Amino acid sequence: MPIVCKSPLEIEKMRRSGRIVRQVLDAAAALVRPGVTTMDLERVAEEIIRQAAAKAAFKGYYDYPCVLCTSLNNEIVHGIPSEKRVLQQGDIVSIDTGVVLDGYYADAAVTVPVGDDLNGELKKLLDVTRQSLDRAIQQARVGNTLGDVGAAVQELVESNGFSVVREFVGHGIGTRLHEDPQVPNYGRRGYGTRLREGMVLAIEPMVNVGKPGARVLDDRWTAVTEDGSYSAHFEHCVAVTSNGPEILTA
Repeated sequence: MPIVCKSPLEIEKMRRSGRIVRQVLDAAAALVRPGVTTMDLERVAEEIIRQAAAKAAFKGYYDYPCVLCTSLNNEIVHGIPSEKRVLQQGDIVSIDTGVVLDGYYADAAVTVPVGDDLNGELKKLLDVTRQSLDRAIQQARVGNTLGDVGAAVQELVESNGFSVVREFVGHGIGTRLHEDPQVPNYGRRGYGTRLREGMVLAIEPMVNVGKPGARVLDDRWTAVTEDGSYSAHFEHCVAVTSNGPEILTA
């Protein structure tokens, strides 16, 4: 499919969707504590989306059953909320959601610690993954390449001793949840598709403590690290504008 560049009016519509995504993530993250289930997060998210008169982007997408993906510890992405998944002190949980409003999508994710006593390696994992997203966003400028975006993630992650997941990547977004181009979290500076004004990218580093390998569980959704190591995930929708990158899900 050709890459679709958005008009300022379309980007404004995506900004509105992005605000709802941020409300959902903030509310769900605020609930995270030991003893809460991932289904508790799902219920709050569903209510916020309903009140905003938006539609959940994930629920029903290839028959996915929920509005959130909640991925714990060694789960990379696409973990399904459940009454049986009770958050424990020292866990980390990635919360990922998307909405569509007036025909335009937004999508974002955060990874948050459960309780106050996260070990040093996991604190570092969250910090490095978040920083790698920030650095990638700074590369989302007219005339740069997708290789510049991916390299910004890969360089920081690997210099800190972690690894970048290869099987799952970011994506273009607009009137569909997943549009071209694919946005890998690795690459070579100066290589790949050149960024143009009006492109909107969902940039989403997925970073493992151990090796980069991933596999999907029997539920056909939940992706976990092959070696059982912990994984973190942060995501923003970013518009490439003449004034530089603009985060639509801030």
